[in-house]
Amino acid sequence: MNWDEVKGRWKEMKGKVREQWGELTENDVEEAAGNREQLEGKIQQRYGRTREEASKEVDDWMARN
Repeated sequence: MNWDEVKGRWKEMKGKVREQWGELTENDVEEAAGNREQLEGKIQQRYGRTREEASKEVDDWMARN
């Protein structure tokens, strides 16, 4: 799955995002609204990850979904 597919299916993917990153609030996920950079930023904030770590986590998550 590529990021364009995630963006197009964001309403479906929101639940999977919350399963993966449970510390993200519903509001965090809504604000990201399919924007990868926004999602990575929220992960950085909530989990204290570096930009590279957050990006890798998103890459790994996408590969599984």
